[in-house]
Amino acid sequence: MEPMEHNQSELNAEFWDLIKSRIKARNQENKLVESWINPIHYVETQGSLEVPRMVLSVPSEFHRYYVVESLLETIYSEISEVHRGPFELDVIIKTAHDKPAQIELTAYSEQQFQTRPAPVLPPAPPSGPNSLDFLNANYTFSTFVVGRNSEFAHAACYNVARNPGEGYNPLLISGPTGMGKTHLLHAVGHEIKNNFPHLKILYIAAERFLNECIYAMRHDQMNAFRHKYRDNCDILLVDDLQFIGRGEATQEEFFHTVNSFIERRKQVVLASDRMPKDILKLDDRNRSRLEWGLVVDIQMPDFETRVAILRYKAEKMSMRLTEDVVEYIARISKRSIRELEGNLKKVKMFSELQGLPIDYSLAKRVLTTHETQTTLSMEDVQKMVADHFKVKMTDLKSSSRAKVIVVPRQISMYLIKKHLDKPLTEIGRIFGDRDHTTVMNAIERVQDLQAKDMEIKSDLEELTTRIHNITGL
Repeated sequence: MEPMEHNQSELNAEFWDLIKSRIKARNQENKLVESWINPIHYVETQGSLEVPRMVLSVPSEFHRYYVVESLLETIYSEISEVHRGPFELDVIIKTAHDKPAQIELTAYSEQQFQTRPAPVLPPAPPSGPNSLDFLNANYTFSTFVVGRNSEFAHAACYNVARNPGEGYNPLLISGPTGMGKTHLLHAVGHEIKNNFPHLKILYIAAERFLNECIYAMRHDQMNAFRHKYRDNCDILLVDDLQFIGRGEATQEEFFHTVNSFIERRKQVVLASDRMPKDILKLDDRNRSRLEWGLVVDIQMPDFETRVAILRYKAEKMSMRLTEDVVEYIARISKRSIRELEGNLKKVKMFSELQGLPIDYSLAKRVLTTHETQTTLSMEDVQKMVADHFKVKMTDLKSSSRAKVIVVPRQISMYLIKKHLDKPLTEIGRIFGDRDHTTVMNAIERVQDLQAKDMEIKSDLEELTTRIHNITGL
């Protein structure tokens, strides 16, 4: 199947039919995929020409849950291979009568399928004494299970929440997707609200900050924008900070906003899936400002902490689990806490649908496919490296000699050889049919680089940790 270029106007019903056909063709022996894919329909394409947003509909909340949990990555990968450009994806619910049933937009894009609130056009001051519209009531300190992987981050967040503006400012929570950063960010907001009800709190995704800032610039509304973020807000909580490096003008505004908060002893708490030094296109002033505060790291919890999290989640969901079921789910769920909870929900869902008690055999039957996925493939490593360096998998396989592509490609080859021990010829084949000498040179190059380049060494350590979390090795 040859990839082709598409612009926004071509992300239409015909395009979606093509994507569905490609997915079904790749899964001919799995009729379950076809039965879930067929009811998904194209609605419209929104957004800008640069980043179009394709809206798809499903007939029920149950269908949407399954698509988001089990098929979204497949859909995204197929669209990405054909479209060959940035895009976002929304999945909404529509009834059989073609009327939206509590339509809830969830935008998925290239950045690890992050959930984003819908963009607000004219910036307006927060309503009421606190702007808490986006704080999740379930994300509090009391519902956060602390482990060795998160105890320092938890302690720092709690300290800030009890003494806003008095200590660590800004506080940056860093770690891979799905590890609990957003939970801690919301917990800070709730704790401050409870202890300092007079303070005005604003929680926002970095991408939304950028969108509002761009809108304000274009429509001569910067005074209103600054009033919202600097004058009418005491606590600023910013999620997905890694997207802040997308524009120079917006970075400038963000820098001055953070400075304004710190100078007036107003608290700023940020969450990012990358350390400041690793955020693409982040200017030196912002990087220095972020590192001047406190940066805390949160990683995948160990087995004992995953077991504790599962027990807590199961209790909240009124599920009675035997010890062998808890340990099985904890053992195979090594990618993120989000995955851990998702697997628990899958077992609960299938138990209810089939009217069967939850035991080890049911859990193993439901999660067998997932269990086999904990053994890394070469493609898994390619995708992991591509996500880390914010490039496409197709770039790793291309003939491009640009440094931003060559280094991730060489690192992918190195990690595959080191952790999967595949033959050099086999590695070369999945990187665009390169010969074994090219792979050998790439491995030697990475070995040389990690001894000289601290950033490359840091990248390798982070990727190696993620591989160990998945494989358990």
